[in-house]
Amino acid sequence: MSDNELPYSPTADTSEATDVMTYETPISSPANCKQLAERITAEMHKAIVGQEALIELLVVALLANGHVLLEGVPGTAKTLSVRIVARIFSATFSRIQFTPDLMPSDILGVNIYDPRSQEFRVRKGPIFAGLVLADEINRTPPKTQSALLEAMEERRVTIDGVSYALPDPFLVCATQNPVEYEGTYPLPEAQLDRFMLQINISYPSEEQEIQILTNTLNGFTSQNLDTAKIEPVVNTEDLVKFKAEVAATIADEQVRQYIVKIIRATRSNKYLLLGASPRACITLLNASRALAAVRGRDFVTPDDVKTLSGPVLRHRLMVRPESEIEGYTSDRILAEVLKNIEVPR
Repeated sequence: MSDNELPYSPTADTSEATDVMTYETPISSPANCKQLAERITAEMHKAIVGQEALIELLVVALLANGHVLLEGVPGTAKTLSVRIVARIFSATFSRIQFTPDLMPSDILGVNIYDPRSQEFRVRKGPIFAGLVLADEINRTPPKTQSALLEAMEERRVTIDGVSYALPDPFLVCATQNPVEYEGTYPLPEAQLDRFMLQINISYPSEEQEIQILTNTLNGFTSQNLDTAKIEPVVNTEDLVKFKAEVAATIADEQVRQYIVKIIRATRSNKYLLLGASPRACITLLNASRALAAVRGRDFVTPDDVKTLSGPVLRHRLMVRPESEIEGYTSDRILAEVLKNIEVPR
């Protein structure tokens, strides 16, 4: 991890690009969010080595109804992680490979004329899935990227003037490569603000990479999750129970004031052109409540807020160009902001 990154503890042819799957209902469900996180971690570690922070944050996003932007170099298990999450939660899964010639109708769907019935019928696109993997989302033009805005914010899409509700739960996990910019289109601020978390995925350690090779020798292949014997943990109906547990998690006045101080400090920071919005303030609260529940508490602590400040805010801040030249990043600026704000006791 670099000094500028906040630490975290613990195709154009959519017929080929879309892969919709459903999974069997688990035999028994966990009793609370902490047990849920533990069971998910155990199942994911059958195929994913390390990446504890990634796993925990994916659970937080699902329980808090948030979307996730995964950023990392190719080959760091971004797509694999999302596929495993879909199986663990018994959710329908759809993968969309974003390309420069992808059109909004390829994502949302389209009305087609049926000559037999002599009427139009809607053919729903791959967005109609419980978990949608938007692979390399920054490789498609802004017009197509914007097709996701209504879906991510309102959990519904409009096709030829008619609104259609999306499944519940509905989670978009998008991936992008941080080192390759040729042929890419940077996500606009409005699009970035729809993502609850941006998770930066780094290379595994030497020991973890040796374990990856051992798993491969033992028969695991990422193309076939059955080789890892990953089992469903919870179905979509039981997920409502865990979301209710998150909704009952308490955040007292001091914690709420701490969140607001962090958000407002980003707006007056001299290194930033754009600070965090009120939506970011609400998002940080909701994500912190989910993290508290995942860690077995019914109340939010300042440490929960500090832990999630990076994933929640890093993609929402716009660093001044002159500050970037001086080596400032959103993570570095957030670290300084947190250092200058008194933590409530």
